[in-house]
Amino acid sequence: MSGAKFKPKSVDGAKPRGAEKSRQEKASTVEVASEVDGQGAPPDFIDPDPELTPEEAEQARKRYLLRRFWISARGYWGRGGDRLAWPFSIGLLILICINVGFQYGINVWNRAIFDAIEQRNARTVYFLSAVFLPLVLGSGSLVVAQVFLRMTIQRRWRSWLTTAVIARWLANGRYYQLNLVGGDHKNPEARIAEDLRIATESPVDFIAGVISAFLSASTFIVVLWTIGGALTLTIAGSTVTVPGFLVITAVLYAAITSTSMALIGRRFVHLSEEKNQAEAEFRYTLTRVRENGESIALLGGEEEERSGIDKTFANVLRQWALLTGQHMRTALVSQGSSLFAPIVPVLLCAPKFLEGSMTLGQVMQAASAFAIVQGAFGWLVDNYPRLADWNACARRIASLMMSLDGLERAEQSDAFGRIRRGETEGDAMLSLNNLSVSLDDGTAVVKETEVVIEPGERVLVAGESGSGKSTLVRAVAGLWPWGDGSVNFHADRRLFMLPQRPYIPSGTLRRAVAYPGAADNWTLENINAALDKVGLDYLNGKIEEDAPWDQTLSGGEKQRLAFARLLLHTPDIIVLDEATSALDEKSQDKMMEMLIHELPKVTIISVAHRAELEAFHSRKITLERREGGAKLVSDIDLGQRKSRRNLLVRLLR
Repeated sequence: MSGAKFKPKSVDGAKPRGAEKSRQEKASTVEVASEVDGQGAPPDFIDPDPELTPEEAEQARKRYLLRRFWISARGYWGRGGDRLAWPFSIGLLILICINVGFQYGINVWNRAIFDAIEQRNARTVYFLSAVFLPLVLGSGSLVVAQVFLRMTIQRRWRSWLTTAVIARWLANGRYYQLNLVGGDHKNPEARIAEDLRIATESPVDFIAGVISAFLSASTFIVVLWTIGGALTLTIAGSTVTVPGFLVITAVLYAAITSTSMALIGRRFVHLSEEKNQAEAEFRYTLTRVRENGESIALLGGEEEERSGIDKTFANVLRQWALLTGQHMRTALVSQGSSLFAPIVPVLLCAPKFLEGSMTLGQVMQAASAFAIVQGAFGWLVDNYPRLADWNACARRIASLMMSLDGLERAEQSDAFGRIRRGETEGDAMLSLNNLSVSLDDGTAVVKETEVVIEPGERVLVAGESGSGKSTLVRAVAGLWPWGDGSVNFHADRRLFMLPQRPYIPSGTLRRAVAYPGAADNWTLENINAALDKVGLDYLNGKIEEDAPWDQTLSGGEKQRLAFARLLLHTPDIIVLDEATSALDEKSQDKMMEMLIHELPKVTIISVAHRAELEAFHSRKITLERREGGAKLVSDIDLGQRKSRRNLLVRLLR
């Protein structure tokens, strides 16, 4: 394999054994333990060899990223790929070959028509004029068919790979976990939507172009050799014969233009990567402003946001200006090449034509063949900018794949501390057995927690800010995977989590209330009743209205709507993470009373700072932040305290 050498990362940090290799060898080999076929296991995690210089390590990383992209992308033609991938690919190859045959036919026609004109042979001219139309129609039909197959392959390949990446991204909450780990995976939505499109479109164009260029060059080099023959020159009284002078000229001409392009455009790949990254950051900045429009407007943060937008946009323009310089230089080479290519063969053939050893038809055939050979050899000149853009996009999508590889590997390997999930023993609804929650780098957040929650219990998790309450709740909900110990649920019980900021999907209000279930899973009467019970009865007439509800509803209304979802889904375990923080105390009490009344047997786990919520819970566990990770310091029964509060309330009434 091509690329740089990487060493597998061992658990204890020791270097793997093996014979020492030279630095040149280390910069020319990539070791990948396993390959995926679109669905299989990702490659083993790899680190660059520490003996490489920073520049070599960066080049090695870039080469590995391209390798990583192809490991997944080529699965389209594998056993788990598209059943039409090979038929379409072979069909495209056949069409390219036939089209080169038509090119040769037109080239021969070119010679015949000019010979007939030179000889003033009207009959032959008329005959060839009639033949030309079928040649053009045949060639045009082949080009249209090529476009259809090429774009169909691109579309189906993009569909297949996008589906595979999105499936991995959404599996096991990885789309959320990517926000918790380090790595080059910023703006995954832009990578999936834009970078993946370019990464699957360009290779098909490149491969089709290379095959067509190779076949055209091979065919018309023979034509040039046959027509041109040898050129005899007299230099200082000596006779010099150059065999196949047109072929030699074509190769030298192409070598000069291609070398010029390679030298002038050597920074194309790097600048394309920087430009794409700048564009992605600009889109992300604009998206953040849209998503947080209400908060920005209430705080009057328009000027500060404008400053941030201007800064990111200025970076886009700066990268674009640098890329413009590269395009200008490559355009100069490309334009100069296209202007000289048709003239050079005519000038070279002119002496032979003037002395009578070459006909006008042969001159024009040679000129046509020379232009085709130049077009084939100059393929790099014309496509170098797109090749650079593809490099940048393939590496960006490969970076996202590598981050997903890490999360996937952590799920499957014992080398990474991971919380186990199982079933409780007996009637317990939930148990935390020696549960420790840590960051992905091993730093402990919560240590050795032992809790058993019985059916119908309502447990309040308390503690100062930063003690790990929300992290513990996310671990219980399965969103936080790193740590040790186990989280066990009663078999066949359903958990529903209410975060502090409920998610409101786009579409109708009916869909928002039913989420994550389908909108038509409940009748309008059920949804209206749920909204009535949470105090949103004034929205009943807007159930089927498609509006930007995420921007329309206030924070309190969103939290009420989340409680309406509970009434529809009737889960067995509810996890409330500051789920009433946007409500005033009176509304909060009504919401909790309604929840307990409507779902009396539900088990509740709450994270909250308000002391008033103790009245609606039967237990309170307290976490205390300590060096080395927060620990559970108390687990008390709130039954007596709650009964005293209720008695006091009745007396005051």
